[in-house]
Amino acid sequence: MSVEHRSAGRLGPVDRGLYALFSRHADSSAHDRDRQRYRSTGLSTSFEVFIARLYGIAWLVGLSASLVIFSATALLSSSLSATIFGFFGRGLPIINELPLPSVGRASLSVLAALSTAVVLRWLVIRGGGWYLGRLAAARRENIERTLPGAVRYMRVLASGTADTRELLSRVANQEAYGATAESLRDALNRAALAGSLDEGLSLVARDTPSRDGLAPFLLKLNEHASQGSDSLEGYLQMEGRLLSHKQERAHQRATGYLELISELFVVVLIFPALTVLILTIAGVLSPGLGNEIATPVGQFTIRTLAFAGSLVFVLTAGLGGAWAVSALRPTDRASPDYQRPSTPQAIFRSATDNPASAAVVCAVPAVLVSVLLVALGYGPANTLLLGYAAYSIPVGLVSVRRARIDDAKDREIRDFVHAVSGHVSLGRPFPDAVQRVARDVNLGPLQPDVEALAFNLNLTTGTDDEDVRAAALDRFVERVGTPLSSQTVGLVVGALESGSDTENVFETLETEIGRLYHERKTLRSRMLVYSAVGWTTALLVVGIIVAVNLTVLDSFSQLSGVAGSSAQMTLDPQAVDPARDQFRFYLIAQATVLSCGWFAGVASRGLYEALLHSGALVVITYLVFAGVGVA
Repeated sequence: MSVEHRSAGRLGPVDRGLYALFSRHADSSAHDRDRQRYRSTGLSTSFEVFIARLYGIAWLVGLSASLVIFSATALLSSSLSATIFGFFGRGLPIINELPLPSVGRASLSVLAALSTAVVLRWLVIRGGGWYLGRLAAARRENIERTLPGAVRYMRVLASGTADTRELLSRVANQEAYGATAESLRDALNRAALAGSLDEGLSLVARDTPSRDGLAPFLLKLNEHASQGSDSLEGYLQMEGRLLSHKQERAHQRATGYLELISELFVVVLIFPALTVLILTIAGVLSPGLGNEIATPVGQFTIRTLAFAGSLVFVLTAGLGGAWAVSALRPTDRASPDYQRPSTPQAIFRSATDNPASAAVVCAVPAVLVSVLLVALGYGPANTLLLGYAAYSIPVGLVSVRRARIDDAKDREIRDFVHAVSGHVSLGRPFPDAVQRVARDVNLGPLQPDVEALAFNLNLTTGTDDEDVRAAALDRFVERVGTPLSSQTVGLVVGALESGSDTENVFETLETEIGRLYHERKTLRSRMLVYSAVGWTTALLVVGIIVAVNLTVLDSFSQLSGVAGSSAQMTLDPQAVDPARDQFRFYLIAQATVLSCGWFAGVASRGLYEALLHSGALVVITYLVFAGVGVA
């Protein structure tokens, strides 16, 4: 029985049905590129199952949409159907020169439904290929981000052993190396199945999306290892430098893209606000902007539809800008991926220093604030905005507090490693060195963690000393809880267990921690520029809209009134309603500052700080507009 049939036998009933119907498409030449992309993603399901699911979704989407379109077009009036058919008949090239028969409502409904089904089915299938490409690209970026550090760590391990399997195994067990560690685990598993390490490395090099990074490294690694430890250490040292230089060039390119995105962000977010201002003022001179248009949810004027479209556009642009900044961040995220505790008691206890816990705890007070706002007579818009601020600001403040604590710990980790390295270079054992540092050096917020590490390293439990040391270092990294600690101190135990020279390990660790800390500080300085761009754009838009509210609307309202009393003037007396238009300007300003806050916060430290920036800007905007009496 083939692998595909065995995997199909383990599927659920829906997947088995889809597999029987559509798995044959996986062998089509149209999916050769998708198959290559699939190998690069590292997904656990087979390619045939993925294609079967994709085609099942494509048919479901196509048939569902065709039924909706058929029902909608069948309900259209005959005149509207003729208008739509005539529009395409006159607009499509070649077809507009051919004699077309008259088409009834039923024929038009069937034609529209079939066309929609075919197009959507094709789009979903193409979208599946695009999805595989994005997964492969994300995995490639993760590999290329973590590969330089993995190679440098492997060089330290190589001073104690030249066994390639052991080197790969120790790096593969380090979660700090992300997709690189996953690829090395895959290589070891394939080597175990094939009985040859070269075969396992070759298969992973063939399938990896990192064609210019991981693939050549794996192919050359075993060759140098077979030539001895000196050749292996030299190759790893040279490869580490080359990969670091390549990574720095990629960071510089990403910085250039971020500069372009920030410039586009300013233009894109200012444009909708200006559009609403221009259409409101132009409505006095162009009465046609007040004409109503029928929509599925009612009759609306052109100005109202333009305003609603601007709101949606601004919020979408803000989310897109925040996503782009997050995707192009040139190095590791400035803040760790906070994990929420599993029990309610732990969530409440950690709410003051864990943003993930605060995001749950702060929801209840935010709801209570929203209820109070409703009771006090606030409108729906201000209730939502101020309720959002009541939720986002406390969560953001917790994230800032935690980030400052983490930054302080990262600063002290450098001093801690430097002090321990000095004692180790004098010939003292590692536990004794840590104990002396804990006693003699003031490490600020890191002091309790270092004292706990010193205590745990000197425990005697009857187990092997290496097990005690490994457990103590693991607990230390967990207590510190910063990415820098896991990328540096958390790797010491593996190097010491491999037999590497202790002094060499700590010398390398000093260099690595200094480099990583410098990269983080440089990233922080660069990203603060984009955070300032978000705030500047928000305050600029608020200032422009407030100025128009205070100086322009009243004048045009008077002009409209004069037009209404004069039969010779063709101005629309209902074009400007100060109360209505001031509130619309207020809403477009709030949407703009929300988007700017998301952009600025993500650029600063990530998702949780985006809540703080956007919530603070919402409160500032409400204060300004309410203060001048137009909110």
